[in-house]
Amino acid sequence: MSTIQDSFILALQMMWQLDSELLSIIALSLRVSLTAAVIGSIIGMPLGACLALTRFPGREACIVVVNACMGLPPVVVGLIVYLLLSRSGPLGPLGWLFTPAGMIVAQVVLITPIVAALSRQIVADLWSEYEEQMRSLGLTPLGAVPTLIWDGRYSLSTAVLAGFGRAIAEVGAIIIVGGNIAGYTRTMTTAISLETSRGDLSLAMALGIVLLTIAISINAAATTLSNVSQRVHSGA
Repeated sequence: MSTIQDSFILALQMMWQLDSELLSIIALSLRVSLTAAVIGSIIGMPLGACLALTRFPGREACIVVVNACMGLPPVVVGLIVYLLLSRSGPLGPLGWLFTPAGMIVAQVVLITPIVAALSRQIVADLWSEYEEQMRSLGLTPLGAVPTLIWDGRYSLSTAVLAGFGRAIAEVGAIIIVGGNIAGYTRTMTTAISLETSRGDLSLAMALGIVLLTIAISINAAATTLSNVSQRVHSGA
């Protein structure tokens, strides 16, 4: 018990003193996950809106695939991206394997279906609510997308936060693609896994506290945005 208490005290000291190793790991984690969240949202939101507002052969199958991909096993995604980025793979010339760029690719693959599925449901609900008004103004479903996105901006923000939350907590895919290289591709989750196996509980605890704080903040922000969205629509 004393070992755990000592490690916890050391963890707090590292955070208070802004330990350089701790800060570098946190900074890399945030940079990789935020970049992946932005890219995943840029891809996922239009995809979700398209699935919500258009009708084409195979649409239902596409929706099923997108929803199923929300639960993609991270280690399988990591393996696929590893094969694509490996020297003999089709994307090997990019030289992204065991780099932050490769980790971003893996996280984008994991995030995009989440953002797309949530965006599809949000846009579909908005179109169902405003369809008569939009058509009376001469707008087609696709022509109404900018208006729907603006009206649902708070709800869509929760989709982005959900994607970021998945990315920041990811370990399986990025440890395969990134290699967990100290000072280069080591993130909070991979560092926690490594330091725990080494018995360095102080660094693992410090990173765990930061990661838990981020997770709680994301959930609080998502809840706040959801409440704001409900008030906006009830007021409308």
